[in-house]
Amino acid sequence: MLVLKSLDIDLIKKEKKTLFSFLALYSFLTIIIISTISFLYYNFQKDLMLQEKRVLLEEYSNDLITIIKYMHLNFETYKNYPRDGRFESAIYDSDKTQIFSTLQSKQIQFEKSIYLVENKIHFINQPESYYLGAKYIIIEVTDDKLWLGKIKHDILLYGSLAFIFMTFIGYFLLQLFLKPLRDALHLLDRFIKDTTHELNTPVSTIVANIEMIDKTTLDVKLLKKLNRIDIGAKTISNIYQDLTYLTLNNKIISQNENLNISEIIKQRVEYFKTLSNIKKIKINTTLEDDITLYIDKIKFSKLIDNLLSNAIKYNIINGTIDITLTHNTLTISNTGRGIKKEQIKMMFDRYSRFDKSVGGFGIGLSIVSMIAKEYNLNITITSIENKETKVTIQW
Repeated sequence: MLVLKSLDIDLIKKEKKTLFSFLALYSFLTIIIISTISFLYYNFQKDLMLQEKRVLLEEYSNDLITIIKYMHLNFETYKNYPRDGRFESAIYDSDKTQIFSTLQSKQIQFEKSIYLVENKIHFINQPESYYLGAKYIIIEVTDDKLWLGKIKHDILLYGSLAFIFMTFIGYFLLQLFLKPLRDALHLLDRFIKDTTHELNTPVSTIVANIEMIDKTTLDVKLLKKLNRIDIGAKTISNIYQDLTYLTLNNKIISQNENLNISEIIKQRVEYFKTLSNIKKIKINTTLEDDITLYIDKIKFSKLIDNLLSNAIKYNIINGTIDITLTHNTLTISNTGRGIKKEQIKMMFDRYSRFDKSVGGFGIGLSIVSMIAKEYNLNITITSIENKETKVTIQW
């Protein structure tokens, strides 16, 4: 029940992370769409407002043209440019040079007949004759902005409703799409749980019985066969322990103590001796005595097991492994293929594998990272291709 509950918690966390990531992207795209529609709606309403103003501004411009025509015909009598309290105006010649202007906004767009600029509405008319040399008559009135307030209200109201509706639709679709994946993950997790449970007893029995055999009484051929069985059983046992640890999602209650890690490292080196001997790998240890660390024994053993397993697995035939322990540092280095510089930062990612020629699931260093984070251990990996890889743990 503890395993199944932990699986459910882990699955829920992953689903929430996926859900939030999808909704964030979906919401961003929804905002872009709503913003685009709002922009188009704003421009449509602006054009509609300008068209409504056009009739009034045409009337103003016709009144001004009439006055300018009269001035043109009676220029000796009337020489003052006409002004009207309802609007500002200006006249320009055919070269678009200003003749006279009372406009507050000087940004003239001659290619348009009516437009909005600096909260002013400009209307451009062209009289039939160049009265006073004017080809363009420009009328300017102040925009009252009543239409803008209504547009902002509509955009905010309907945009918010559309966003809420689209977010609900996105959430529903994501739940629909995730259901088959959720069912498959539940089935897979149940399979892993049952498999690891069934593996425990026979593997433990094999390892225990091999250790009880007096190997000094066996001939060379039988001893080699027994060593192969021992290696296979220990490999399966290590994989089982890794799967169990991940399945429990690090929810195992820690039994922390001041652990003599010097002795634990010696024990784990002895445990992996058969596996290292098969590849003729020499393990050199330089361990200070009685180095203690406040940590759970099982978790520290799991950390060392995964580092040693990798050091052996990715080593070369007749290679070496150097283990050095001081009062605050543990270093494990091995000769071998090495790791590319750009791959080092991904070494602790679960299921990451960079050498397909050897077995494994890519979960060992992920477990190492989980344990290190729990106990605030600092892990660094350095590597030289085709020479060595060094893992350093500090506390």
